[in-house]
Amino acid sequence: MADAPVLTTERLVLRAQRMEDFEPFAAMLASERAVYMGGPCSRRKAWLWFAADTGSWALRNLGGWSVERREDGAVVGQVAVNQPDFYPEVEIGWMLYPAYLRSGYALEAATAARNWAFGPRGLDTLVSYIDPPNARSIHLAERLGAVRDDEAARPDSNDLVYRHPDPGGSA
Repeated sequence: MADAPVLTTERLVLRAQRMEDFEPFAAMLASERAVYMGGPCSRRKAWLWFAADTGSWALRNLGGWSVERREDGAVVGQVAVNQPDFYPEVEIGWMLYPAYLRSGYALEAATAARNWAFGPRGLDTLVSYIDPPNARSIHLAERLGAVRDDEAARPDSNDLVYRHPDPGGSA
């Protein structure tokens, strides 16, 4: 059984999700911004997602982190390195809560999660499944160095697959 590792960046802490993190998570998934993630989602679906991302640490040593701002403890979003049963590969995904957009937090958190995945976690491949109209996530994947892989399997046939390079250069 594994616990979510704590990852620290210059401005952020990626830490295990807590009960108090569920409200902003559920609000995000209930909003129109969740359209790119199969939403807007009911509170029930948000709970199942949140619980799966939390419990996956114990089952797979993968899961979701709440992204907390170091200066004041504000939870600014969520990032996950995870592979639900229906995903062909391990995915890195991210969402930033609306008040924290255009801060660079998504790039900072996703970089830390990607580096953990290829480093301490020991993965040799990592993808992001992105809804084609989600220009913001496509841009972030490309900033992380990911390239489109049109041949890759995907959980939803409409998704684009972006394959992330190993920042250590071994992949």
